[in-house]
Amino acid sequence: MNLTVLQEENERLKALLAQTQATLAEHQAALAESEEARRRLETIVGQLNHEKFGARSEKLHPDQYHLPLEDVEIAQGVLDAAQERAQRVIQGRSDGASGSRLRNRGHLPAHLPRVERIIEPKSTLCPCGCGEMARIGEDVSERLDAIPAQLRVLVTRRPKYACRRCSGAVVQAHAPEHIVPGGLPTEALIAQVIVAKFGDHLPFYRQAEIYARQGIQLDRATLGNWAGRACFHLKPIAEHMRRHLADADRLFMDETTAPVLDPGRGKVKKGFFWAIASDDRGHGGQGPPIVLFHYAPGRGGDHAERFLQGFGGQFLQVDAYEGYDRLTRLERPQGPWLLVHCWSHLRRRFVKLARNTKSPIAEAAIRQIAALYAIEATVRGASPQVRLAARQDYSRPIIAALKPWFEKQLSMISSGSRLAEDIRYGLAHWEGLTRFLDDGRLELDTNPVENAIRPVCLTRKNALFAGHEVGAENWALLSSVVATCRLNDVNPVAYLAETLDAIINGHPQSQIEELMPWRFRKTSSPNP
Repeated sequence: MNLTVLQEENERLKALLAQTQATLAEHQAALAESEEARRRLETIVGQLNHEKFGARSEKLHPDQYHLPLEDVEIAQGVLDAAQERAQRVIQGRSDGASGSRLRNRGHLPAHLPRVERIIEPKSTLCPCGCGEMARIGEDVSERLDAIPAQLRVLVTRRPKYACRRCSGAVVQAHAPEHIVPGGLPTEALIAQVIVAKFGDHLPFYRQAEIYARQGIQLDRATLGNWAGRACFHLKPIAEHMRRHLADADRLFMDETTAPVLDPGRGKVKKGFFWAIASDDRGHGGQGPPIVLFHYAPGRGGDHAERFLQGFGGQFLQVDAYEGYDRLTRLERPQGPWLLVHCWSHLRRRFVKLARNTKSPIAEAAIRQIAALYAIEATVRGASPQVRLAARQDYSRPIIAALKPWFEKQLSMISSGSRLAEDIRYGLAHWEGLTRFLDDGRLELDTNPVENAIRPVCLTRKNALFAGHEVGAENWALLSSVVATCRLNDVNPVAYLAETLDAIINGHPQSQIEELMPWRFRKTSSPNP
């Protein structure tokens, strides 16, 4: 009897143990799922904190390194000055006597004007009483000087001539044409105003304050009117730039927000600047680098299709925004666009993850992508054939091993993790990511257009918003001209001044190519 009771009790305990183990397994699974959700939330919070308070890029811009070093360099300058003065006192030299000479002749640009001064000794009589000493040579040093920006008044006189005998005809030269007829500014001043805003990120109201310090009273509306008049005359330039882009076989495209006022509501609505760029310098191409901005009230792929209407290119290098997918289904004589996706965007995902979670898988992915960039660095600027050969020999084996490695990692990690999401992102765009392997003209990323669009973002931050949608379109046109000048190493102020003058004085439309930024002299050339 006791044995039967013990057996029953034993079976009951076994069943209770099995139930407890099953319950424990459920709790452990729930705990693991909760822990994964917690890590995911921590990653998202970390990313939000980094995006709000941290650096915008996974690598520091060189200028960011300068900020903490500037105070050190100032302190070093104070120390150097103190040591130099002490050394002069010890060696018995006056403050004006020269110590160690840090020659800089030949380092300053030759086109800068030189103002010479000659410093003679207090006396050129020989201390021994021999009389006047002879000049046997000289020491020459060059220092970089600055004078405040100076405005000047350009006075134009047009004499009148008449015949004193017949008192008939009167002769006078025609008044030259100007962007602002009978107005205050020269074309050079208008060019300066445009570049200050659309190149140097100075809104009109700040420029007005700068002019006020020199006693020139100009309001924001006046400066905006000048820029608008120039924009009207520069439209043929932008249209010809578009024709060049339409003939390019490979383009870059990107977009960024452009806040504009919503008339009647007094609020700001979100528009977008779309950038289309061509830059063949990476493979030694002869085509000029160009960037053209367009404004659109939204980010839909229909805007991209509209901006590219009539273009004859084959490849479009873009990020993975799904709005571009519709371009792959267009019916065109050249066939649909072939999208080339960006390795830099994929890398950023793993960099964010590695920063926030120290994931070894993310760090390994970063190393593999870095190897691709190292190969590209060795052939940058080389011909498409050389680039293609290097990619076939070195990049293709890396990518051939990377895809199955991604798939293996994906099968071993939680499907809901951020790491899995990033891997799926890469695999979903694998065809576009690997398209560069088959054409030496293609780039690994969309950095050329991102670099071109960055100044527009800075101008947008300083100006807060465009006044209205028409203003945003004009903003896009002027930004296109200034940005293209910079891509071609051209002084945008000098270019705009001379180009506006040429257009207003009747430069023929049939010769508009002569007025393109890439036809203008380079920045290194002396100004007239």
